[in-house]
Amino acid sequence: MSVYLIAAIALLGGLALGYFLGNSLMKKNVANFEEDARKKADEIIRNANHSAESVKKDKMLEAKEHFLKLKANFDEESNNRKNQILQNEQKVKQMQQQAAQQIEQNKRLENELNNKTNKLNEQIDLASKKREEAEKMHQQQVVQLEKIANLTAEQAKKELVEALKQEAETKASSYIKQTMEEAKLSATKEAKKIVIETIQRTAAEQAIENCVSVFNIESDEIKGKIIGREGRNIRALEAATGVEVIVDDTPEAIVISSFDPVRREVARLSMHRLVQDGRIHPARIEEVVNKTRKDIDNEIIEIGERTVIDLGIHGLHPELIKMVGRMRFRSSYGQNLLQHSREVAKLCAAMASEMGLNVKLAKRAGLLHDIGKVNNEESDLPHALLGMELAKKYKENPEVCNAIGAHHDEIEMTSLISPIVQVCDAISGSRPGARREMMESYARRLRDLEDLALSFKGVEKCYAIQAGRELRVIVDSENVSDEDANMMSFNISQKIEKEMQYPGQIKVCVIREMRSVNFAK
Repeated sequence: MSVYLIAAIALLGGLALGYFLGNSLMKKNVANFEEDARKKADEIIRNANHSAESVKKDKMLEAKEHFLKLKANFDEESNNRKNQILQNEQKVKQMQQQAAQQIEQNKRLENELNNKTNKLNEQIDLASKKREEAEKMHQQQVVQLEKIANLTAEQAKKELVEALKQEAETKASSYIKQTMEEAKLSATKEAKKIVIETIQRTAAEQAIENCVSVFNIESDEIKGKIIGREGRNIRALEAATGVEVIVDDTPEAIVISSFDPVRREVARLSMHRLVQDGRIHPARIEEVVNKTRKDIDNEIIEIGERTVIDLGIHGLHPELIKMVGRMRFRSSYGQNLLQHSREVAKLCAAMASEMGLNVKLAKRAGLLHDIGKVNNEESDLPHALLGMELAKKYKENPEVCNAIGAHHDEIEMTSLISPIVQVCDAISGSRPGARREMMESYARRLRDLEDLALSFKGVEKCYAIQAGRELRVIVDSENVSDEDANMMSFNISQKIEKEMQYPGQIKVCVIREMRSVNFAK
Protein backbone atom coordinates (compact mmCIF):
# COMPACT_ATOMS: atom_id res chain seq x y z
CA MET A 1 0.00 0.00 0.00
CA SER A 2 2.85 2.34 0.78
CA VAL A 3 4.26 1.81 -2.71
CA TYR A 4 0.97 2.71 -4.36
CA LEU A 5 0.59 5.72 -2.17
CA ILE A 6 4.03 6.92 -3.02
CA ALA A 7 3.33 6.42 -6.74
CA ALA A 8 0.07 8.35 -6.46
CA ILE A 9 1.72 11.15 -4.58
CA ALA A 10 4.46 11.28 -7.24
CA LEU A 11 1.89 11.38 -10.00
CA LEU A 12 -0.03 14.17 -8.37
CA GLY A 13 3.19 16.08 -7.80
CA GLY A 14 4.13 15.66 -11.50
CA LEU A 15 0.75 16.90 -12.63
CA ALA A 16 0.92 19.91 -10.33
CA LEU A 17 4.42 20.72 -11.53
CA GLY A 18 3.32 20.36 -15.20
CA TYR A 19 0.34 22.66 -14.60
CA PHE A 20 2.48 25.33 -13.00
CA LEU A 21 5.16 25.08 -15.72
CA GLY A 22 2.52 25.22 -18.51
CA ASN A 23 0.81 28.19 -16.92
CA SER A 24 4.04 30.13 -16.66
CA LEU A 25 4.95 29.31 -20.26
CA MET A 26 1.53 30.48 -21.46
CA LYS A 27 1.86 33.74 -19.58
CA LYS A 28 5.26 34.26 -21.16
CA ASN A 29 3.88 33.66 -24.69
CA VAL A 30 1.01 36.09 -24.04
CA ALA A 31 3.47 38.70 -22.86
CA ASN A 32 5.61 38.18 -25.97
CA PHE A 33 2.54 38.47 -28.25
CA GLU A 34 1.44 41.68 -26.54
CA GLU A 35 4.94 43.10 -26.93
CA ASP A 36 5.01 42.24 -30.68
CA ALA A 37 1.55 43.74 -31.20
CA ARG A 38 2.58 46.91 -29.36
CA LYS A 39 5.68 47.21 -31.57
CA LYS A 40 3.67 46.69 -34.75
CA ALA A 41 1.07 49.25 -33.64
CA ASP A 42 3.85 51.76 -32.93
CA GLU A 43 5.36 51.09 -36.35
CA ILE A 44 1.97 51.53 -38.08
CA ILE A 45 1.41 54.80 -36.22
CA ARG A 46 4.87 56.02 -37.24
CA ASN A 47 4.25 55.07 -40.91
CA ALA A 48 0.82 56.75 -40.83
CA ASN A 49 2.32 59.92 -39.38
CA HIS A 50 5.05 59.85 -42.03
CA SER A 51 2.48 59.35 -44.86
CA ALA A 52 0.30 62.12 -43.47
CA GLU A 53 3.28 64.46 -43.46
CA SER A 54 4.08 63.54 -47.08
CA VAL A 55 0.49 64.05 -48.18
CA LYS A 56 0.34 67.31 -46.32
CA LYS A 57 3.50 68.53 -48.01
CA ASP A 58 2.22 67.48 -51.47
CA LYS A 59 -1.11 69.21 -50.94
CA MET A 60 0.61 72.35 -49.74
CA LEU A 61 2.86 72.30 -52.82
CA GLU A 62 -0.14 71.82 -55.10
CA ALA A 63 -2.00 74.63 -53.34
CA LYS A 64 1.02 76.92 -53.75
CA GLU A 65 1.34 76.03 -57.45
CA HIS A 66 -2.38 76.62 -58.02
CA PHE A 67 -2.17 79.92 -56.15
CA LEU A 68 0.83 81.01 -58.22
CA LYS A 69 -0.94 79.98 -61.43
CA LEU A 70 -4.10 81.90 -60.46
CA LYS A 71 -1.99 84.88 -59.53
CA ALA A 72 -0.18 84.75 -62.89
CA ASN A 73 -3.49 84.52 -64.74
CA PHE A 74 -4.90 87.37 -62.70
CA ASP A 75 -1.80 89.48 -63.36
CA GLU A 76 -1.98 88.72 -67.08
CA GLU A 77 -5.69 89.52 -67.23
CA SER A 78 -5.10 92.71 -65.24
CA ASN A 79 -2.34 93.76 -67.64
CA ASN A 80 -4.57 92.99 -70.63
CA ARG A 81 -7.39 95.04 -69.14
CA LYS A 82 -5.00 97.88 -68.36
CA ASN A 83 -3.72 97.78 -71.94
CA GLN A 84 -7.30 97.69 -73.22
CA ILE A 85 -8.22 100.64 -71.02
CA LEU A 86 -5.19 102.58 -72.29
CA GLN A 87 -6.09 101.76 -75.87
CA ASN A 88 -9.68 102.82 -75.28
CA GLU A 89 -8.49 106.04 -73.69
CA GLN A 90 -6.28 106.71 -76.71
CA LYS A 91 -9.20 105.98 -79.04
CA VAL A 92 -11.42 108.32 -77.02
CA LYS A 93 -8.79 111.06 -77.21
CA GLN A 94 -8.45 110.53 -80.96
CA MET A 95 -12.23 110.61 -81.36
CA GLN A 96 -12.40 113.79 -79.28
CA GLN A 97 -9.71 115.36 -81.45
CA GLN A 98 -11.54 114.26 -84.61
CA ALA A 99 -14.82 115.60 -83.19
CA ALA A 100 -13.19 118.91 -82.40
CA GLN A 101 -11.74 119.07 -85.90
CA GLN A 102 -15.14 118.19 -87.35
CA ILE A 103 -16.80 120.90 -85.28
CA GLU A 104 -14.26 123.46 -86.53
CA GLN A 105 -14.82 122.31 -90.09
CA ASN A 106 -18.60 122.50 -89.64
CA LYS A 107 -18.26 126.03 -88.31
CA ARG A 108 -16.21 127.01 -91.34
CA LEU A 109 -18.74 125.40 -93.65
CA GLU A 110 -21.58 127.14 -91.82
CA ASN A 111 -19.89 130.51 -92.25
CA GLU A 112 -19.31 129.83 -95.93
CA LEU A 113 -22.92 128.71 -96.31
CA ASN A 114 -24.17 131.88 -94.59
CA ASN A 115 -22.08 134.01 -96.91
CA LYS A 116 -23.35 132.18 -99.96
CA THR A 117 -26.93 132.40 -98.66
CA ASN A 118 -26.61 136.12 -98.24
CA LYS A 119 -25.24 136.51 -101.76
CA LEU A 120 -28.00 134.27 -103.11
CA ASN A 121 -30.66 136.33 -101.32
CA GLU A 122 -29.21 139.48 -102.84
CA GLN A 123 -29.33 137.86 -106.30
CA ILE A 124 -32.92 136.70 -105.68
CA ASP A 125 -33.96 140.23 -104.69
CA LEU A 126 -32.32 141.60 -107.82
CA ALA A 127 -33.99 138.95 -109.97
CA SER A 128 -37.38 139.70 -108.38
CA LYS A 129 -37.00 143.39 -109.23
CA LYS A 130 -36.05 142.53 -112.82
CA ARG A 131 -38.98 140.11 -113.10
CA GLU A 132 -41.39 142.77 -111.89
CA GLU A 133 -40.02 145.19 -114.46
CA ALA A 134 -40.31 142.52 -117.19
CA GLU A 135 -43.93 141.79 -116.23
CA LYS A 136 -44.81 145.45 -116.44
CA MET A 137 -43.22 145.69 -119.88
CA HIS A 138 -45.00 142.48 -120.96
CA GLN A 139 -48.37 143.80 -119.86
CA GLN A 140 -47.78 147.02 -121.78
CA GLN A 141 -46.85 145.01 -124.92
CA VAL A 142 -49.93 142.79 -124.53
CA VAL A 143 -52.19 145.83 -124.32
CA GLN A 144 -50.61 147.30 -127.46
CA LEU A 145 -50.92 143.94 -129.34
CA GLU A 146 -54.59 143.60 -128.34
CA LYS A 147 -55.26 147.06 -129.74
CA ILE A 148 -53.44 146.20 -133.00
CA ALA A 149 -54.88 142.64 -133.53
CA ASN A 150 -58.34 143.23 -132.11
CA LEU A 151 -57.81 139.95 -130.04
CA THR A 152 -57.63 139.31 -126.36
CA ALA A 153 -54.55 137.74 -124.82
CA GLU A 154 -56.41 134.45 -124.09
CA GLN A 155 -57.61 134.14 -127.69
CA ALA A 156 -54.15 134.80 -129.09
CA LYS A 157 -52.67 132.29 -126.69
CA LYS A 158 -55.12 129.57 -127.74
CA GLU A 159 -54.47 130.13 -131.44
CA LEU A 160 -50.73 130.05 -130.87
CA VAL A 161 -50.94 126.87 -128.81
CA GLU A 162 -53.03 125.09 -131.44
CA ALA A 163 -50.66 126.08 -134.22
CA LEU A 164 -47.61 124.98 -132.25
CA LYS A 165 -49.36 121.72 -131.26
CA GLN A 166 -50.15 120.77 -134.88
CA GLU A 167 -46.64 121.61 -136.00
CA ALA A 168 -45.13 119.59 -133.11
CA GLU A 169 -47.32 116.56 -133.83
CA THR A 170 -46.36 116.60 -137.51
CA LYS A 171 -42.66 116.89 -136.75
CA ALA A 172 -42.87 114.29 -133.95
CA SER A 173 -44.60 111.66 -136.11
CA SER A 174 -42.09 112.23 -138.89
CA TYR A 175 -39.19 112.06 -136.44
CA ILE A 176 -40.53 108.88 -134.79
CA LYS A 177 -41.00 107.16 -138.14
CA GLN A 178 -37.52 108.14 -139.29
CA THR A 179 -36.00 107.06 -135.97
CA MET A 180 -37.76 103.67 -136.07
CA GLU A 181 -36.56 102.99 -139.60
CA GLU A 182 -33.02 103.97 -138.71
CA ALA A 183 -33.17 101.80 -135.56
CA LYS A 184 -34.42 98.79 -137.52
CA LEU A 185 -31.74 99.21 -140.15
CA SER A 186 -28.97 99.72 -137.62
CA ALA A 187 -30.23 96.87 -135.37
CA THR A 188 -30.40 94.44 -138.28
CA LYS A 189 -27.00 95.58 -139.49
CA GLU A 190 -25.42 95.28 -136.04
CA ALA A 191 -27.04 91.90 -135.37
CA LYS A 192 -25.77 90.51 -138.67
CA LYS A 193 -22.34 91.93 -137.95
CA ILE A 194 -22.20 90.31 -134.50
CA VAL A 195 -23.45 86.94 -135.75
CA ILE A 196 -21.04 86.88 -138.71
CA GLU A 197 -18.07 87.92 -136.58
CA THR A 198 -18.98 85.30 -133.98
CA ILE A 199 -19.20 82.54 -136.59
CA GLN A 200 -15.93 83.60 -138.21
CA ARG A 201 -14.11 83.73 -134.88
CA THR A 202 -15.21 80.21 -133.88
CA ALA A 203 -13.83 77.38 -135.98
CA ALA A 204 -15.15 74.00 -134.82
CA GLU A 205 -14.70 70.47 -136.11
CA GLN A 206 -17.80 68.69 -137.28
CA ALA A 207 -17.58 65.10 -136.08
CA ILE A 208 -20.44 62.78 -137.06
CA GLU A 209 -20.92 59.82 -134.72
CA ASN A 210 -21.54 56.42 -136.33
CA CYS A 211 -23.27 53.35 -134.99
CA VAL A 212 -20.31 51.08 -135.71
CA SER A 213 -16.87 50.74 -134.13
CA VAL A 214 -14.08 48.63 -135.61
CA PHE A 215 -11.82 46.61 -133.29
CA ASN A 216 -8.50 45.87 -134.95
CA ILE A 217 -6.68 42.62 -134.12
CA GLU A 218 -3.17 41.45 -134.93
CA SER A 219 -4.12 38.16 -136.57
CA ASP A 220 -7.21 36.19 -137.51
CA GLU A 221 -6.27 33.50 -134.96
CA ILE A 222 -7.57 35.74 -132.20
CA LYS A 223 -11.01 35.69 -133.83
CA GLY A 224 -11.42 32.05 -132.81
CA LYS A 225 -10.64 32.87 -129.17
CA ILE A 226 -13.08 35.76 -129.21
CA ILE A 227 -15.84 33.58 -130.74
CA GLY A 228 -15.26 30.71 -128.29
CA ARG A 229 -16.68 27.22 -128.39
CA GLU A 230 -19.95 27.30 -130.33
CA GLY A 231 -19.93 31.11 -130.05
CA ARG A 232 -20.35 31.22 -126.27
CA ASN A 233 -17.84 34.07 -125.79
CA ILE A 234 -19.61 36.22 -128.40
CA ARG A 235 -22.97 35.57 -126.74
CA ALA A 236 -21.57 36.38 -123.29
CA LEU A 237 -20.02 39.64 -124.57
CA GLU A 238 -23.24 40.67 -126.33
CA ALA A 239 -25.33 39.87 -123.24
CA ALA A 240 -23.01 41.79 -120.93
CA THR A 241 -22.57 44.91 -123.08
CA GLY A 242 -25.75 45.09 -125.18
CA VAL A 243 -23.92 45.43 -128.50
CA GLU A 244 -23.80 43.26 -131.57
CA VAL A 245 -20.40 41.75 -132.37
CA ILE A 246 -19.95 40.97 -136.08
CA VAL A 247 -17.13 38.60 -136.98
CA ASP A 248 -16.93 38.17 -140.75
CA ASP A 249 -14.28 37.68 -143.42
CA THR A 250 -12.86 41.18 -142.98
CA PRO A 251 -9.14 40.62 -142.28
CA GLU A 252 -7.81 41.61 -138.82
CA ALA A 253 -11.01 43.41 -137.83
CA ILE A 254 -14.11 42.80 -135.71
CA VAL A 255 -17.12 45.10 -136.03
CA ILE A 256 -19.00 46.30 -132.91
CA SER A 257 -22.47 47.67 -133.68
CA SER A 258 -24.79 49.64 -131.35
CA PHE A 259 -26.69 52.91 -131.43
CA ASP A 260 -25.36 53.79 -127.93
CA PRO A 261 -21.76 55.10 -128.03
CA VAL A 262 -21.18 54.22 -124.36
CA ARG A 263 -22.03 50.57 -124.97
CA ARG A 264 -19.75 50.47 -128.01
CA GLU A 265 -16.89 52.00 -126.04
CA VAL A 266 -17.37 49.56 -123.14
CA ALA A 267 -17.40 46.61 -125.57
CA ARG A 268 -14.33 47.87 -127.46
CA LEU A 269 -12.23 48.45 -124.33
CA SER A 270 -13.37 45.16 -122.80
CA MET A 271 -12.42 43.25 -125.95
CA HIS A 272 -9.04 45.00 -126.00
CA ARG A 273 -8.34 43.98 -122.39
CA LEU A 274 -9.50 40.41 -122.98
CA VAL A 275 -7.21 40.04 -126.01
CA GLN A 276 -4.26 41.43 -124.06
CA ASP A 277 -4.95 39.16 -121.10
CA GLY A 278 -5.52 36.05 -123.23
CA ARG A 279 -8.09 34.56 -120.86
CA ILE A 280 -11.37 34.74 -122.77
CA HIS A 281 -14.33 32.91 -121.27
CA PRO A 282 -17.85 33.97 -120.12
CA ALA A 283 -16.96 34.54 -116.43
CA ARG A 284 -13.87 36.56 -117.32
CA ILE A 285 -15.87 38.54 -119.90
CA GLU A 286 -18.43 39.62 -117.27
CA GLU A 287 -15.64 40.60 -114.85
CA VAL A 288 -13.80 42.70 -117.44
CA VAL A 289 -17.01 44.36 -118.68
CA ASN A 290 -17.95 45.43 -115.12
CA LYS A 291 -14.48 46.84 -114.53
CA THR A 292 -14.55 48.66 -117.86
CA ARG A 293 -17.91 50.24 -117.02
CA LYS A 294 -16.39 51.68 -113.82
CA ASP A 295 -13.41 52.99 -115.80
CA ILE A 296 -15.76 54.62 -118.31
CA ASP A 297 -17.61 56.32 -115.44
CA ASN A 298 -14.30 57.70 -114.16
CA GLU A 299 -13.38 58.80 -117.67
CA ILE A 300 -16.72 60.61 -117.98
CA ILE A 301 -15.91 62.62 -114.83
CA GLU A 302 -12.41 63.43 -116.14
CA ILE A 303 -13.83 64.57 -119.50
CA GLY A 304 -16.31 66.85 -117.70
CA GLU A 305 -13.61 68.36 -115.47
CA ARG A 306 -11.29 68.85 -118.43
CA THR A 307 -14.07 70.57 -120.40
CA VAL A 308 -15.00 73.08 -117.69
CA ILE A 309 -11.31 73.85 -117.09
CA ASP A 310 -10.72 74.44 -120.82
CA LEU A 311 -13.70 76.79 -120.99
CA GLY A 312 -12.76 78.60 -117.77
CA ILE A 313 -16.02 77.77 -115.98
CA HIS A 314 -15.76 77.59 -112.18
CA GLY A 315 -18.01 76.45 -109.34
CA LEU A 316 -19.98 73.89 -111.35
CA HIS A 317 -21.74 71.20 -109.27
CA PRO A 318 -20.07 67.73 -109.49
CA GLU A 319 -23.27 66.18 -110.89
CA LEU A 320 -23.38 68.78 -113.66
CA ILE A 321 -19.70 68.11 -114.40
CA LYS A 322 -20.54 64.41 -114.72
CA MET A 323 -23.39 65.24 -117.11
CA VAL A 324 -21.03 67.36 -119.20
CA GLY A 325 -18.63 64.40 -119.45
CA ARG A 326 -21.51 62.11 -120.42
CA MET A 327 -22.16 64.38 -123.42
CA ARG A 328 -18.99 62.95 -125.00
CA PHE A 329 -20.85 59.69 -125.56
CA ARG A 330 -24.11 61.21 -126.80
CA SER A 331 -25.10 62.70 -130.13
CA SER A 332 -27.74 65.17 -131.25
CA TYR A 333 -28.95 64.44 -134.78
CA GLY A 334 -25.60 62.80 -135.47
CA GLN A 335 -23.60 65.72 -134.03
CA ASN A 336 -21.46 64.92 -130.98
CA LEU A 337 -23.24 66.57 -128.05
CA LEU A 338 -20.10 67.61 -126.15
CA GLN A 339 -18.52 69.23 -129.22
CA HIS A 340 -21.83 70.93 -129.96
CA SER A 341 -22.12 72.28 -126.38
CA ARG A 342 -18.50 73.46 -126.33
CA GLU A 343 -19.05 75.25 -129.62
CA VAL A 344 -22.27 76.87 -128.36
CA ALA A 345 -20.43 78.01 -125.20
CA LYS A 346 -17.67 79.66 -127.27
CA LEU A 347 -20.19 81.26 -129.60
CA CYS A 348 -22.17 82.62 -126.63
CA ALA A 349 -19.01 84.03 -125.07
CA ALA A 350 -18.03 85.76 -128.31
CA MET A 351 -21.50 87.18 -128.89
CA ALA A 352 -21.91 88.33 -125.26
CA SER A 353 -18.54 90.05 -125.46
CA GLU A 354 -19.62 91.94 -128.58
CA MET A 355 -22.86 93.02 -126.88
CA GLY A 356 -21.23 94.00 -123.58
CA LEU A 357 -23.00 91.29 -121.52
CA ASN A 358 -21.71 88.90 -118.86
CA VAL A 359 -19.37 86.58 -120.80
CA LYS A 360 -19.01 83.98 -118.01
CA LEU A 361 -22.76 83.52 -117.58
CA ALA A 362 -23.26 83.28 -121.34
CA LYS A 363 -20.53 80.65 -121.67
CA ARG A 364 -21.98 78.69 -118.73
CA ALA A 365 -25.48 78.72 -120.23
CA GLY A 366 -24.14 77.67 -123.63
CA LEU A 367 -22.33 74.66 -122.17
CA LEU A 368 -25.30 73.50 -120.07
CA HIS A 369 -28.12 74.20 -122.55
CA ASP A 370 -28.48 70.50 -123.56
CA ILE A 371 -27.87 68.74 -120.21
CA GLY A 372 -31.46 67.55 -120.28
CA LYS A 373 -30.46 65.12 -123.05
CA VAL A 374 -28.00 63.20 -120.82
CA ASN A 375 -30.14 62.74 -117.72
CA ASN A 376 -30.28 59.08 -116.65
CA GLU A 377 -33.74 59.30 -115.11
CA GLU A 378 -36.80 58.96 -117.30
CA SER A 379 -38.92 62.09 -117.65
CA ASP A 380 -41.80 63.27 -119.81
CA LEU A 381 -40.48 66.85 -119.93
CA PRO A 382 -38.77 68.23 -123.06
CA HIS A 383 -35.00 68.26 -122.73
CA ALA A 384 -34.89 72.07 -122.40
CA LEU A 385 -37.29 72.14 -119.43
CA LEU A 386 -35.65 69.09 -117.89
CA GLY A 387 -32.26 70.80 -118.20
CA MET A 388 -33.68 73.92 -116.56
CA GLU A 389 -35.01 71.85 -113.62
CA LEU A 390 -31.59 70.19 -113.22
CA ALA A 391 -29.85 73.58 -113.26
CA LYS A 392 -32.25 74.89 -110.59
CA LYS A 393 -31.68 71.75 -108.53
CA TYR A 394 -27.94 72.37 -108.49
CA LYS A 395 -28.26 76.10 -107.65
CA GLU A 396 -27.32 77.63 -111.00
CA ASN A 397 -27.82 81.34 -111.73
CA PRO A 398 -31.47 82.20 -112.62
CA GLU A 399 -30.34 83.73 -115.93
CA VAL A 400 -28.57 80.47 -116.83
CA CYS A 401 -31.66 78.44 -115.87
CA ASN A 402 -33.90 80.66 -118.02
CA ALA A 403 -31.51 80.42 -120.99
CA ILE A 404 -31.53 76.60 -120.76
CA GLY A 405 -35.30 76.36 -120.53
CA ALA A 406 -36.04 78.98 -123.20
CA HIS A 407 -33.61 77.95 -125.97
CA HIS A 408 -36.44 76.07 -127.73
CA ASP A 409 -39.15 78.61 -126.74
CA GLU A 410 -40.79 76.31 -124.15
CA ILE A 411 -40.82 79.21 -121.67
CA GLU A 412 -40.61 82.99 -121.92
CA MET A 413 -37.16 84.58 -122.11
CA THR A 414 -36.39 86.89 -119.19
CA SER A 415 -32.75 87.87 -119.84
CA LEU A 416 -30.59 88.86 -122.80
CA ILE A 417 -28.49 85.71 -122.43
CA SER A 418 -31.46 83.51 -123.40
CA PRO A 419 -31.78 84.69 -127.04
CA ILE A 420 -27.98 84.50 -127.36
CA VAL A 421 -28.02 80.81 -126.37
CA GLN A 422 -30.90 80.16 -128.77
CA VAL A 423 -29.10 81.87 -131.67
CA CYS A 424 -25.77 80.14 -130.95
CA ASP A 425 -27.51 76.75 -130.72
CA ALA A 426 -29.01 77.38 -134.16
CA ILE A 427 -25.63 78.50 -135.52
CA SER A 428 -23.88 75.36 -134.27
CA GLY A 429 -26.61 73.01 -135.50
CA SER A 430 -27.05 74.65 -138.89
CA ARG A 431 -23.45 74.32 -140.07
CA PRO A 432 -23.20 72.23 -143.25
CA GLY A 433 -22.80 68.57 -142.31
CA ALA A 434 -23.18 69.20 -138.60
CA ARG A 435 -26.34 67.15 -138.09
CA ARG A 436 -28.21 64.24 -139.56
CA GLU A 437 -31.89 63.96 -138.79
CA MET A 438 -32.08 60.26 -139.73
CA MET A 439 -29.45 59.29 -137.17
CA GLU A 440 -31.36 60.93 -134.32
CA SER A 441 -34.69 59.38 -135.28
CA TYR A 442 -33.01 55.96 -135.63
CA ALA A 443 -31.41 56.19 -132.16
CA ARG A 444 -34.69 57.38 -130.64
CA ARG A 445 -36.54 54.43 -132.17
CA LEU A 446 -34.08 51.94 -130.68
CA ARG A 447 -34.28 53.57 -127.24
CA ASP A 448 -38.09 53.43 -127.38
CA LEU A 449 -37.85 49.77 -128.36
CA GLU A 450 -35.68 48.98 -125.32
CA ASP A 451 -37.89 51.03 -122.98
CA LEU A 452 -40.95 49.14 -124.19
CA ALA A 453 -39.40 45.79 -123.28
CA LEU A 454 -38.10 47.08 -119.92
CA SER A 455 -41.67 47.98 -118.94
CA PHE A 456 -42.50 44.27 -118.55
CA LYS A 457 -42.20 42.75 -115.07
CA GLY A 458 -39.17 40.49 -114.55
CA VAL A 459 -37.01 42.03 -117.30
CA GLU A 460 -33.47 42.74 -116.09
CA LYS A 461 -31.77 43.96 -119.28
CA CYS A 462 -32.79 44.70 -122.82
CA TYR A 463 -30.66 45.39 -125.89
CA ALA A 464 -31.75 46.41 -129.40
CA ILE A 465 -29.22 45.02 -131.91
CA GLN A 466 -28.85 44.47 -135.65
CA ALA A 467 -30.06 48.00 -136.41
CA GLY A 468 -33.25 47.37 -134.46
CA ARG A 469 -34.17 44.15 -136.25
CA GLU A 470 -33.58 42.05 -133.10
CA LEU A 471 -34.53 42.72 -129.46
CA ARG A 472 -32.74 40.63 -126.85
CA VAL A 473 -34.54 40.57 -123.50
CA ILE A 474 -32.75 39.08 -120.45
CA VAL A 475 -35.13 38.11 -117.64
CA ASP A 476 -34.73 37.13 -113.98
CA SER A 477 -34.74 33.34 -113.86
CA GLU A 478 -36.06 33.25 -110.28
CA ASN A 479 -39.18 35.30 -111.03
CA VAL A 480 -39.82 34.27 -114.65
CA SER A 481 -40.38 30.64 -115.63
CA ASP A 482 -39.86 29.08 -119.07
CA GLU A 483 -43.59 29.35 -119.80
CA ASP A 484 -43.57 32.98 -118.69
CA ALA A 485 -40.61 33.65 -120.97
CA ASN A 486 -42.48 32.25 -123.97
CA MET A 487 -45.55 34.30 -123.15
CA MET A 488 -43.41 37.41 -122.60
CA SER A 489 -41.80 37.19 -126.04
CA PHE A 490 -45.29 37.00 -127.57
CA ASN A 491 -46.64 39.90 -125.50
CA ILE A 492 -43.64 42.10 -126.32
CA SER A 493 -43.97 41.41 -130.03
CA GLN A 494 -47.69 42.24 -129.91
CA LYS A 495 -47.05 45.49 -128.04
CA ILE A 496 -44.36 46.48 -130.56
CA GLU A 497 -46.81 45.90 -133.43
CA LYS A 498 -49.48 48.06 -131.77
CA GLU A 499 -47.39 50.97 -130.46
CA MET A 500 -44.36 51.38 -132.74
CA GLN A 501 -43.59 52.09 -136.36
CA TYR A 502 -40.61 50.28 -137.87
CA PRO A 503 -39.43 48.92 -141.21
CA GLY A 504 -39.44 45.16 -141.86
CA GLN A 505 -39.79 42.87 -138.86
CA ILE A 506 -38.31 42.68 -135.34
CA LYS A 507 -37.15 39.44 -133.76
CA VAL A 508 -37.91 39.30 -130.00
CA CYS A 509 -35.56 36.93 -128.19
CA VAL A 510 -36.24 36.38 -124.45
CA ILE A 511 -33.25 34.80 -122.66
CA ARG A 512 -33.73 33.02 -119.35
CA GLU A 513 -30.43 31.83 -117.93
CA MET A 514 -30.25 29.67 -114.80
CA ARG A 515 -27.08 29.85 -112.72
CA SER A 516 -26.21 27.79 -109.65
CA VAL A 517 -23.45 29.40 -107.60
CA ASN A 518 -21.75 28.07 -104.44
CA PHE A 519 -18.52 28.91 -102.67
CA ALA A 520 -15.88 26.51 -101.34
CA LYS A 521 -14.55 27.85 -98.04
